[in-house]
Amino acid sequence: MTTEIKNIRWVTSEDLFGTLKTDFADYLNKKLDAAVAVEFERIYDIINVSFPEIITGTAFHIVVSEEEITLSTDNTIPANNSEALEKQLIDFLKLNLN
Repeated sequence: MTTEIKNIRWVTSEDLFGTLKTDFADYLNKKLDAAVAVEFERIYDIINVSFPEIITGTAFHIVVSEEEITLSTDNTIPANNSEALEKQLIDFLKLNLN
């Protein structure tokens, strides 16, 4: 699955990486009333998002460009709650990009 979100404020991958590391885990855990561990890795304009306790390997890739943020996954076998995690990540990105 791939989701594209307009980069209205022109957020760089470095800025988004910092925001994700600082705020996303708290946002996610409040929304899901859970204690989910989240890990991030940034390589140039790509941010990899992992939920090591739930999904083996990288769960989502975020590609940042001047025009848009593209969220994709290469998980062919969805884990429990992966749709809920994806929805919360998309909502968080939209909230922080608009």
